[in-house]
Formats: sequence, structure tokens, C-alpha cells
Amino acid sequence: MKTEKEKMLAGELYDPGDNELITRWHLAKKLMRDYWLADTTDKELLDSILSRLLGSKGDNVWISAPFSVDYGENIHIGNNCEINMNCTFLDCNKITIGDNSGIGPNVQIYAVAHPTDPHERLYQGQDENSFPFWRSFTAPVTIGSNVWIGGGSVILPGVTIGDNTTIGAGSIVTKSIPANCLAVGSPCKVIRNL
Repeated sequence: MKTEKEKMLAGELYDPGDNELITRWHLAKKLMRDYWLADTTDKELLDSILSRLLGSKGDNVWISAPFSVDYGENIHIGNNCEINMNCTFLDCNKITIGDNSGIGPNVQIYAVAHPTDPHERLYQGQDENSFPFWRSFTAPVTIGSNVWIGGGSVILPGVTIGDNTTIGAGSIVTKSIPANCLAVGSPCKVIRNL
């Protein structure tokens, strides 16, 4: 029988209130707080916190606080990446960012969603002392190398953005975007090849 974490990473409906998941969720919140409060000139401390928070990170990764995650451990960032302030990464499945990519401020990356049917969404199996988290499902998000995601963009579950692509500010990315293009809008669409 699969654990709730295994179901989560497989994209199946799962219970976010599961003890293993909620324990990691709380740890991620503590590490985020430590990161937010750290002296921004203390590169060694910042790198140490990110190494405990993230699944993996390359060299020369710069993340401006505040930075919010669900678990952190499902986020994998390549070399020479910059993530601007106020970004939210709901990493209930894998979020991968390639080398030399930049994420503008207030970008939201969602690797999780909820069923639209309330009978599927509402979890009935918890005891009366538990919070009734909504049931969820996930899909990974992959951002290629040399990608720029403009500020205020939202990237939905299951999206892949190809290498060398720019996503215009404020875009809502509902479907995968190919490599070597400029894409903008809501929903985000390719407007020009690069």
C-alpha cells in the first residue's frame, strides 16, 4: 500500500494532513523563517539553509526573501539561477528549474491542484481533532535552462517550459510552452520565436 507521500508524488489523490507530510511541511516553514531572518550578506548561512530546505541546488543560486514553499524538498534548481522576492512554489510534486534561469518577483509555481468536484475534494476520513485538509493531486513543473519567467506569472501543474524561452510578466501558464520563444498572456501563448 502506498504512503500518502508516494501518492502525492505519483499524482494521485492524497491526504495533505498525513503525519509524514505535515511534519515536513512544518520543518519547511521553520527553514523559510530562518532564511527570511538571515543576514542577506551571510552567504554561508543562506546556502546552508537552502541546502536543508531544497531537494537540490546548483552553484550560484540567489533567492531573495521572502520565499514560500510547501515542502521545499521537491524543488531542484540548477546553476546560476536567480529567484526574486515574494515567490511561492507549491512543491507537492517536483519543480525543476534549469541552469541560468531567472524567476521574477511574485511568481507562483503550482505543482498541486484540487478536484473540482467537492465530493472528491473534501476529505471525510479524519478524526474530529484533525483539520480537514482538501484532498489534492499533483503534476510536476519543469522549467528549462536559460528561461526567464516575468514577474507576477502563475505556472500551473504539469507545465513544461522549454529552454531559452521568456514568459512575459503577469502570464498565466496553463499549458506547456516550447523552447526558444516569447510567450505571454492569460492563458499564456507563444507570440514570437526567438
